[in-house]
Amino acid sequence: MVALSFQAVTPCNLGCSHVRDPRRVPHSVVWCGIAEPSGKPAPVGQKTKYNDGLLEKAFMMLFARKMEKFVSPTSKKDEEKKKGWFDYDYDSFVDVSKRVMQGRSRTQQQEVVREVLLSMLPPGAPAQFRKLFPPTKWAAEFNAALTVPFFHWLVGPSEVIEVEVNGVKQMSGVRIKKCRYLENSGCVGMCVNMCKMPTQDFFTNEFGLPLTMLPNFEDMSCDMVYGQVPPPLEEDPVSKQPCFAEICSMANPNASVCPKLQA
Repeated sequence: MVALSFQAVTPCNLGCSHVRDPRRVPHSVVWCGIAEPSGKPAPVGQKTKYNDGLLEKAFMMLFARKMEKFVSPTSKKDEEKKKGWFDYDYDSFVDVSKRVMQGRSRTQQQEVVREVLLSMLPPGAPAQFRKLFPPTKWAAEFNAALTVPFFHWLVGPSEVIEVEVNGVKQMSGVRIKKCRYLENSGCVGMCVNMCKMPTQDFFTNEFGLPLTMLPNFEDMSCDMVYGQVPPPLEEDPVSKQPCFAEICSMANPNASVCPKLQA
């Protein structure tokens, strides 16, 4: 999933625990909402503890409510009886994502995310984005810098890193230390179908700014490379990724590839 805004975003107004020096954007890290004693994500195999504020919970509620429109009527009705507008947390958001997956193909799951993202934007927003951010080095680096403070509620702490795009080194990469969405869902299919592929597609095709996401299923980190055109899923290594058999409730231990990655 991806959160978008055309307003300037700073670490302070997002409730981050560390305020960056704007002169050092390429090398700074923002640790937002981490409740671990170390201030860093927990080791692989353990869920990181977060201390979400009102703004973070507002994002979770907003996305969950938007996605619930695509859940089967019976499940949706039952869930709405239990939760009010401000009763959502990150687990609720992940649970809605799982229910959206049920009974849908890979392509249908990605289309749901696209519809949710479009519903979050004002009319004409993609065209406006294309005018403001043509596919240049500057636009790629600017969006990478915005990603760090603005995506923390969704994926956890991250930092801007140097990457090479078409032979040119630039600060348009974002390294997510340990993806919150992946560690909480424990699902390869959700990572690929509900986050990686629709986010890549949205930036590349709707906004006109290429984006490639490179999840690492060994340590649950992920690199986002703005300016790099993503490969089709069939040519992407993630298409061969097996389930997290020990932590995913929807896993098929006997399958060599996560079943949710199949068309």
